[in-house]
Amino acid sequence: MDTVVDRPQVDVLRVRADMNGKGPKGAFAVLESKLPTLKGRRFFGTIRAREEGLEYYACVERLATEDAATLGLESATVPGGRYVRRRIWDWAAVVAAGKMEELSQDLARGHVLDPDRPSIEFYRSRKEMHFLLPLAGSDAGPTP
Repeated sequence: MDTVVDRPQVDVLRVRADMNGKGPKGAFAVLESKLPTLKGRRFFGTIRAREEGLEYYACVERLATEDAATLGLESATVPGGRYVRRRIWDWAAVVAAGKMEELSQDLARGHVLDPDRPSIEFYRSRKEMHFLLPLAGSDAGPTP
């Protein structure tokens, strides 16, 4: 079931994926290699369609004590606001099957999307991901 949610903005450290190379998996490997621990961390992927192709960033919530430059990472913000969300169980299988584009199109049906904010993959666990598409201001929908 899809749900409309309001999300806060999140300050993150991030790595841009080489979409002609190792893609998101490679970007997450680089990101994780620079962190002292992965325990208790919230991970995200942000996706935007650009003229030059898909732009994907592997992101982790930045702790107040972390300095992006010291870690060799880029600092950014995952924008907050209203999103339509679908919970994906066994997300790795969905990604491996190449179903993310189809899922995105299905989730977008019936909604007006905000082209100025990225779509978000919020990794709740090794099995559960929340896939979120940004809604335009006029697409209020019900708040859970």
